[in-house]
Amino acid sequence: MNELLVIILAYLIGSIPTSVWVSKGFFQIDIREYGSGNAGATNTYRILGPRWGTLVMMVDMLKGIAAVKLVFLLPHYMDNSLQLVNLQIGLGLAAVLGHIFPVWAEFRGGKGVATLFGMVLGIQPNVALCCVGVFLLVLFLTRYISLSSILASIAFPVFILVIFNEPEHLYRIFAIAVALMVLLTHQKNIGRLFKGSESKVPILKHRDRRKKRRLERDDLIN
Repeated sequence: MNELLVIILAYLIGSIPTSVWVSKGFFQIDIREYGSGNAGATNTYRILGPRWGTLVMMVDMLKGIAAVKLVFLLPHYMDNSLQLVNLQIGLGLAAVLGHIFPVWAEFRGGKGVATLFGMVLGIQPNVALCCVGVFLLVLFLTRYISLSSILASIAFPVFILVIFNEPEHLYRIFAIAVALMVLLTHQKNIGRLFKGSESKVPILKHRDRRKKRRLERDDLIN
């Protein structure tokens, strides 16, 4: 199996439209016709709830992991670490491209953040776990998935260039490109964040209820 066929296979894996199939199969709707119109995990959280949003996110991540692991179909790359990483990046990007422009869903997909994260997890788990830490911290503090994704993507090149000091030049360029791409694809979300109209995911509601009760008690005391 040559490189072109493997890259095409990675694209087809990335093209699996998880949120579209879930919304049509279980709810008889097309997720792209609701909310932000995006076929990704964030919009699934908004429309179908956290359970289905989590499922979509996990499957989309697995697409990125599976894509980079296709490198094992070409065992001669195992002898050259530079070529190995370069091919893995190419396979991962093919999967992300498939997620954004899925052949199985009229080329109308999501923004590719979860698949991109799965790609990084498959190539360099330590960096990916650090980015997860940033994502979860921001999500816990704000409940904005979009903001969590943006800040985690900005942290990605910081981890690659500064903390882990990745020697592969292509990977360094890729990390910077990822941050720029996520910023570009989240322009509408950034606009809504500034306006205060961005939707929050329905988690940690008990924390909000406790905060509300505390404020109400303070008002009564004062």
